Amino acid sequence: MKTNSIIIADDHPLLLKGLRDFLVERGYNIVGVGNNGREAYNLITKLKPDIAVLDIQMPFMSGIEIAKKCNTNHIDTKVVLITFHKEKDLYREATDLNIFGYILKEFALEEIENCIQTVSEGLPYFSPKIKALLAEHTVSDHALDLLTPSERKILKLIAKDKTNKEIASLLFISYRTVEKHRSNIITKLQLEPKTNSLLIWAKEHQDKLQS
Repeated sequence: MKTNSIIIADDHPLLLKGLRDFLVERGYNIVGVGNNGREAYNLITKLKPDIAVLDIQMPFMSGIEIAKKCNTNHIDTKVVLITFHKEKDLYREATDLNIFGYILKEFALEEIENCIQTVSEGLPYFSPKIKALLAEHTVSDHALDLLTPSERKILKLIAKDKTNKEIASLLFISYRTVEKHRSNIITKLQLEPKTNSLLIWAKEHQDKLQS
């Protein structure tokens, strides 16, 4: 068994069980599991594990809040955050707190062993995948300024789940014109031309489209 003591906390039971079983099967020393932030913090104060793998958003206390309390109370447990969220602000807050690890849930099983190994050696591990995604978002944010007023209108409607046909009708333009605009927007935002890539981007950036 690998010697570092680890606790895991997540308010999604299936994800918690999946991650725990995965690590136990590989010989990791899992000393406790929690279903919410309060349980997680109590486990940390009681067991003083080497590493705490925490969901970033949990009832009672978030992973970020737990990390802050650990810092304030000089608890040496190395915090690793796992999250579905790709917001730059959360990522920056994590790095500002000297959190040791930050990985996306969709890649957790793929990256967790590398993360734990790196953190065990006293080095931080921030998922290359989230760094790449944030870099893409930064490019896309600046590219918003390149969009024409018509393209911004179309993007707003895409964010509201309108089809090309509906957009054409609402804006009194042809279906082909909408398709052309969509193609131009994808190019300007440097998105992959996959199905729904534009819809996902539009929904993630709805707040910026209102400005």
